[in-house]
Amino acid sequence: MTETATGQPAWCLDDFTQPAAATGTGTTWRCFTDQVMGGVSRAQASHEQLAGNAALLLRGEVSLANNGGFVQVALDLSPDGGFVDVSQWSGVALTVRGKEQKWHVHLRTADCRRPWQSYRAGFTAPREWSTVWLPFPAFEAHRLEAPLATTAMRRLGIIAIGEPGPVEIAVARVELRAN
Repeated sequence: MTETATGQPAWCLDDFTQPAAATGTGTTWRCFTDQVMGGVSRAQASHEQLAGNAALLLRGEVSLANNGGFVQVALDLSPDGGFVDVSQWSGVALTVRGKEQKWHVHLRTADCRRPWQSYRAGFTAPREWSTVWLPFPAFEAHRLEAPLATTAMRRLGIIAIGEPGPVEIAVARVELRAN
């Protein structure tokens, strides 16, 4: 556990200053696209130094062809693929920069039994480094009825979805905060 600049407790999932396999969860970021379901979107993720920050850079091209339409980086919250109780936190904070494009954070819990189920909150990635705050109540259930269960979280994903064209986002920090 760490603290934010204002002294609030936080769990830094990744600040991208360590090798790719060294996250605060003991897991690694995975990049994937709609190709897992027959789509043709493309993406690449890499660790970079950008404007003074170590970051995860996701670049790609979202295509709606073949019923596709997303690119994503995702981080499991437990090395064994199990569930983590994050109920002591209030939400997700991301330090990001991009091209003023719409992005989403998707959370997966024990209630997400199908690949298309998640809890989603959107944001726009600004051109300059900024911290985006997404409180848990802002996450909406997608294709499931259960409310967000912060006692059984499995994965966090950062996703461009539904809008065709080139996409790019740099992420310098991902943390859960008790704001």
